[in-house]
Amino acid sequence: MIDLHTHTDESDGTFTPSELVHAALELKLEALGICDHDTFAGYDLAAPLARDAGLDLVCGIELSTKWKRTPSSAGRSIHVLGYFLDAPPGDEFRHWLGAIRDARRDRNRRLAARLQSLGIDVTLPEVERRGRSLAGRPHFARILLEKGYVSTLQEAFDRYLAESGAAYVERNEPALDEGIRMIVEAGGLPSLAHPIRLSDRRPVVEKAVAQMCDMGLKAIEACHSDHGPDDPAFFLKLAGRHGLAITGGSDFHGANKPGLALGTGYGNVAVPRTVLDSLRAAAARS
Repeated sequence: MIDLHTHTDESDGTFTPSELVHAALELKLEALGICDHDTFAGYDLAAPLARDAGLDLVCGIELSTKWKRTPSSAGRSIHVLGYFLDAPPGDEFRHWLGAIRDARRDRNRRLAARLQSLGIDVTLPEVERRGRSLAGRPHFARILLEKGYVSTLQEAFDRYLAESGAAYVERNEPALDEGIRMIVEAGGLPSLAHPIRLSDRRPVVEKAVAQMCDMGLKAIEACHSDHGPDDPAFFLKLAGRHGLAITGGSDFHGANKPGLALGTGYGNVAVPRTVLDSLRAAAARS
């Protein structure tokens, strides 16, 4: 069994890179993919530990994009995973990520101001003490919980932080086609993350994936903790129709996603080693 979608505390997870590697070893995972948001810091720290332990560590990234970026762009974020199966990307891609992190901090500043306008005492400095350069909404959620404004992390998102929440503010995210192109140009393989979040209407998903393939999408996350019993088969069929490779993982965040376990998600994730073997073969053909 493998897990190709996990996060460390270098973005919005709660496990350090060392803790995540050791947890994977305890579960006897054959491979682990670290896909932190907008940074390779977690992977970079985990790589020597995994190498020494004999764990197959996959370098990944998760990008938040918009279908099309305009001066007034809004709407649901589309998340794209980038897998760098030969070697981590070079300086050009990492420099591009720096601009994305600057946009994240600007969003956090506006989010803190919006919460304060609602009478909620949350400041940017205390959020950044939690998340450092990759502070994000999960760090806001934890502070809201600790200060008693909500009773669960999910309530923090539902009431304030999700796209329908009272305090939600847009982040200046790259366009979807730009994100896919940058991953490919850096030597990576782009995969659509948790495709179930695109829409609860399958014809909408089918049309969107076809358009993404025209942009250069190479894979789709057919196995994910958000998926119901019938969803993996649907996404496998969709992948076959478009010649897409398959990725899969739990989307593990530690305590920031209570009840979601490394490797198995909510008990609905089981990704065999052959998925990674096929992914590497697809990358070699690209």
